[in-house]
Amino acid sequence: MAKPHPHPHSHSSSTSTTAFLGLGLHKKKKWVLMVLALFSVSTLIVLLMRAAISDSCAHRIRDYRKDSAQREIPGFSSSSRASSSPLGVGADVVWITYQKPAETDEVVYSLENKMLDRGVQVFSAKGQKAIDTALKADLVVLNTAVAGKWLDAVLKDNVPRVLPKILWWIHEMRGHYFKLEFVKHLPYVAGAMIDSHITAEYWKNRTKERLGISMPETFVVHLGNSKELMEVAENSVAKRVLREHVREALGVRNEDLLFAIINRGRGVSAALWKKMGEEKGTKEGVSRGKGQDLFLRAFHESLQLIKQKKLQVPPMHAVIVGSDMSAQSKFETELRDFVTEKKIQDRVHFINKTLTVAPYLASIDVLVQNSQARGECFGRITIEAMAFQLPVLGTAAGGTTEIVVNETTGLLHPAGKEGVTPLARNMVKLATHVERRLTMGKKGYEKVKERFLEDHMAERIAFVLKQVLKKTKGHT
Repeated sequence: MAKPHPHPHSHSSSTSTTAFLGLGLHKKKKWVLMVLALFSVSTLIVLLMRAAISDSCAHRIRDYRKDSAQREIPGFSSSSRASSSPLGVGADVVWITYQKPAETDEVVYSLENKMLDRGVQVFSAKGQKAIDTALKADLVVLNTAVAGKWLDAVLKDNVPRVLPKILWWIHEMRGHYFKLEFVKHLPYVAGAMIDSHITAEYWKNRTKERLGISMPETFVVHLGNSKELMEVAENSVAKRVLREHVREALGVRNEDLLFAIINRGRGVSAALWKKMGEEKGTKEGVSRGKGQDLFLRAFHESLQLIKQKKLQVPPMHAVIVGSDMSAQSKFETELRDFVTEKKIQDRVHFINKTLTVAPYLASIDVLVQNSQARGECFGRITIEAMAFQLPVLGTAAGGTTEIVVNETTGLLHPAGKEGVTPLARNMVKLATHVERRLTMGKKGYEKVKERFLEDHMAERIAFVLKQVLKKTKGHT
C-alpha cells in the first residue's frame, strides 16, 4: 500500500463502525463531494460522480455552500453518532442503507430525514437500484471496512466492473475487521482514505502480515468540525443557556467540576453482525473498548486523592453520555454496580445516547477520551470538545495522539489498567489548577481553528477526489 499522501492538509480523523457505502453525484460540471463526519448508522452511500474535478474544487465547495445552504448536508452529532454526513454538494446524492433497525431508531430516523429534506435519494442496499447506481457511478465511496461485504452480497458478478471506481473510506482499528471476507477487494480499488496516519500505518502492516494483501494508494484525511457545531461553540449566550439547562437537569451547581466521557453510540449493531455471519456485535455508546469502566475507577481514585491530600476543589462529577436506558448491557450494569458499591451515586450521571452532544459539551469542564487498546481511529468528539474550549484527557493511543498536544491542549495517559492512576492524577491536576485548565482549552480551540474546521476537511477531501478520479476515468 502506498504511504498516506503527504498532502499539507492531511492530519487525522474518527472511528466509525457502521456500513456507509458510497456517494454518487451525476450532474455534469457540477461535482463536489463534501463529507463532514461519517459516524455510524449502518449504511452505505453511493455517489454518482460525473464531472471533471477542477483545481479550484475546494474553493467551489465553499462558494457553493454560501450560495446554496439548502443543498448542504451539515454535520450533526452522531449516534448519537449519527454523524454528519454531508456528502454531496452541487450534485444528486444517493444514500444506500445496508440495514434499518426493525424498530424506529432515533439515529437512523434523523439522518435519513435530513438526507430526504435535502433531496437525497434513499434506498436499500439490496436490489437492482443499488446495482444500477454503482454501475453508473464515476466514483463509489465505500464507508467503513464492513461495507466490503456489500460488494459480493449485492453486486456479485458486477464486482470487477465497480472495483476500479471505488474509494474506500476506512474508520476502524479493531482486530475483528481484518478478515478477508470484509477487505479482500482492497488491493484492487482506486484508493483508500483513512482518518489518521497511525491508523493508515496500522492497516498497511496488518493487512500485509495477517492477510497477505496490499493496501491501495492511501490518503489520510482528518475530519473537521461542522459549521453548525462551531456556531454553537462560539456563541457565548447559547453556551451559557445550554450549560444552565443541562446542569439544572443533572442537579449540579454552576461551580461544580464535570468530567465527561461522551460516546454517541454507533457501531455495527448485533443484528448487522448477525446478517454478516458474525457472532460479535458492539454495544452502542457504552462498551469496554470506550473505557467507561476505567474512567469511573480513575474518577473514584481522584476523589480519594483529593480527600487524602485535603485539597480544596469544587465538588467533582463524572458524566457518561451514551447510555441505553431501555436495554442495559451487562457491561453497563457492571458500571452502575461499581457506582453503587463505591457510594458515588450522587457524583456519577448516566445520560442516554443522543444525536446532539453540543449541550453536554457546553455544560462540562473537561472531556475524557478513554478509548482502549489501539484507541480511536480519529475521535471526532475530541475536536468537538476542543471547539468548546475544553481540555482533553485522552489515552496515548490512536488518532488522539494526532489531535491532543500533551501538556498544551490536554494531558495523555496510557491505555489499559495502568492508565487508571495517571488519569486520576490528571483529573486532580485540572481540578486544582483553574488557569491551566482554561489555558489548555483556549489552545485546543486555536488548534481547531487552524486545522480541524469544515473548510479544512473540504480541501482535503477535494484533493483526494481529484487524485482518485484521475484513476477512475474510463471505468464508468
